Amino acid sequence: MVEVIGVRFKKAGKIYYFDPVGVIIDKDEYVIVETIRGVEFGKVVIANKQVDEEDVVLPLKKMVRIATDKDKLLIAENQENATEAYQVCDAKIKEHDLDMNLVDVEYTFDRNKVIFYFTADGRVDFRDLVKDLASVFKTRIELRQIGVRDEAKLLGGIGPCGRMLCCSTFLGDFEPVSIKMAKDQNLSLNPAKISGLCGRLMCCLKYENDDYETAKKQLPDLGKSITTPYGRGKVVGLNILERMIQIEIPEKERVIEYTLDELIDEGVIHTEATE
Repeated sequence: MVEVIGVRFKKAGKIYYFDPVGVIIDKDEYVIVETIRGVEFGKVVIANKQVDEEDVVLPLKKMVRIATDKDKLLIAENQENATEAYQVCDAKIKEHDLDMNLVDVEYTFDRNKVIFYFTADGRVDFRDLVKDLASVFKTRIELRQIGVRDEAKLLGGIGPCGRMLCCSTFLGDFEPVSIKMAKDQNLSLNPAKISGLCGRLMCCLKYENDDYETAKKQLPDLGKSITTPYGRGKVVGLNILERMIQIEIPEKERVIEYTLDELIDEGVIHTEATE
């Protein structure tokens, strides 16, 4: 086992584990830590805890110290400077007539680098832009191309459900979402109804997917023949979440609805392939 703290550097960002070097850190405290980008300022979202060594990448980067008021003022100053840098870069992009959309700008904590996040349909030759920006800011410049899902996460917004975007409020990582998930949940396959602001399939399709997959394994397939107390019938409808099965009984000329539990109790859920 190894002791760690979990730190986020952005709201709803990925959680990274660090070595607290024996210091007890409370949740919601701010700390200065070592990262591959250098020294960074982050918020503790997981207080000291023990985890298995297989769950972390060793050796762990170390916490440098608990953040001071001076550090917090420096972060506020960096954010103000980032706003100004955004305006400068946006003007330079138009000056160079580059087909790219500037999304966000970030100063590293130690101000050794300015990172410009942008979206573009393809590759962009921004070498001249980097030279111009370096001459203005007198520091290292990094232009990082991101995808539309990352753009939505950075900018935020209100989703079709009327709530703030999941990715910008609590989702640390993007999980794969497929059209099969929408099919399994009997949702309309109209792209306008199952896509988020980013234009990709909504992340929330993943939330109930495991429950649907479990239910589908328990329920007979549509079109399958099944024995019931009223005779042989065919499955013509399923309510997956409520585990309801609609069975058409030709002899009775009617459709009978059963719950999965009822069919299990009666021992009649044996299914056969429809001929």
